[in-house]
Amino acid sequence: MIAKTIRTCFPIAAAAVSDKAEEINKLNVFPVPDGDTGTNMSLTLASVTKELSALPADADMEAIAGAITHGSLMGARGNSGVITSQILRGVAEGLVSADEPITSANIAFAFRRAVKVAFQAVRKPIEGTILTVLRDVSTKADECEKKKFSAEDALDAIVVEAYQSVARTPDLLPVLKENGVVDSGAFGFAIFLENFVAAALGRSTVVEDFSATFDSAGSARDAALGRVEIEANDDWEGSEFRYCNEFLFKADAPFDEDECLKFLGSMGDCELLVGAYPDYKIHVHSNTPNLVLEHMLQLGQIYEVFIHNMEMEAHDRTAKIHEDQEKAAEPAKALGFVAVAAGSGEADILKSLGVDVIVSGGQTMNPSTADLLGAVDQVNATSVIILPNNGNIRMAAEAAASACTDKKVAVVPTKTVPQAFSALFAVLPDSELEDAVAAMVDAISEVRDGEVTRAVRDSSASDGSPIHSGDVMGIIAGSIDVVGSDVKQVTLDCINRMQEEEEGDALTILAGEELSDEAFQEIVDAIEEAQPDLEIDAHRGEQPLYPVIFSIE
Repeated sequence: MIAKTIRTCFPIAAAAVSDKAEEINKLNVFPVPDGDTGTNMSLTLASVTKELSALPADADMEAIAGAITHGSLMGARGNSGVITSQILRGVAEGLVSADEPITSANIAFAFRRAVKVAFQAVRKPIEGTILTVLRDVSTKADECEKKKFSAEDALDAIVVEAYQSVARTPDLLPVLKENGVVDSGAFGFAIFLENFVAAALGRSTVVEDFSATFDSAGSARDAALGRVEIEANDDWEGSEFRYCNEFLFKADAPFDEDECLKFLGSMGDCELLVGAYPDYKIHVHSNTPNLVLEHMLQLGQIYEVFIHNMEMEAHDRTAKIHEDQEKAAEPAKALGFVAVAAGSGEADILKSLGVDVIVSGGQTMNPSTADLLGAVDQVNATSVIILPNNGNIRMAAEAAASACTDKKVAVVPTKTVPQAFSALFAVLPDSELEDAVAAMVDAISEVRDGEVTRAVRDSSASDGSPIHSGDVMGIIAGSIDVVGSDVKQVTLDCINRMQEEEEGDALTILAGEELSDEAFQEIVDAIEEAQPDLEIDAHRGEQPLYPVIFSIE
């Protein structure tokens, strides 16, 4: 039961941290203001999620713990990611011998184990960081054990304590108070813990549903968020060391880990060496990454080396904060747009036509309702129109529109990006929402679209003729009407057929990421020769899976 719960709830909690990664990044001022804590924690958790998903369905808790330990070690990124990996390892190890069903005593034991493992990994623990919050959570779990709380009440209590501890971090670490923020890693840990527990207990959140038995329970998260007044730090004062060095290390033979840590400490700060012979993760901030790597090469093999310039990352963080502050100061416009795009070229064109926020997605990678709702929240407008640009995304877009309460949101049911182009051309920025939607819907009704892709399995065309895996398919208005072996010929056949059915004046055509510029130009030239009266607007769309998409009006 515990193993199944972890496999179910871990990806949910990891996704919650990923969703909040940028917000966590902006809080990151310690140990250096390089703005990557959220990203690093998210990548670390994603590595565990991947490892868990590879386990057999009947994997026991020992196998789960092994996957968490290995996945977090291999995927740990940055100081925050490495420490997070040790917290996860400790909790997982502590749960291997837990009772079924789990008790508050098991929970307390698991967090005591996490404290031991995580604090052993850090040579110089600093108060007011993720480690402080972990210790406070463990202490609260111990209290719950002594009071013989149920497992459910204990889990609720430690989530509340996590957020209350996060809210206290500026009082313990001066650099946080100076910058008006809570600790970023601690905040990310609380988000993960809250969402894991909420999923385990079958709730949307823990804090909002939590019993009033505990003081200030309902405002625990608010208390933490109330300390999140992000300021732009224009000064590089976080560290005398510029480079964040992290890599995986496989030792040739057992070595003196304490001596190795002393060496890393002599090279810089934030030194971490975690793992067990022969596999380790090494992290250190240094001005001489070459010397760090040369030393470790004497002891074994290094791989997956990441060297980050933290000063440059800090400047990027500052620029993003300034940009957000400038946007927040701007008055809300009447009408904004969110659009889904699969390729960078598509996204660039949509932005040039007035789309405020692009959501990455398309065929086989549909964004969720939460993704679209988050994008709507980013638009500084009183009314927002969502352009799903794919029939499979329409329902998620409509659900996002229905869920939004602070803005008027509507969906224009575009099925392709070229339809979105036509829709955007048809609307004026100061239009009322209803008028804009009517104009855009009218515009896309005049657009006939086509796509060219390759079959991934045997099938049949609209006329019943066979399609074999690898064949090139021409899709007109959702129907597979042309099958061949050459992208250029299939594209040309589709356009010729569409022109025969109803002659259009303008063709918009986008090249996919797999199509070279030369091949794309050959296709355009062939169309110009076959359809000399058709005005062609050709662009790089860079969409995956579809070498060509196009529309005729």
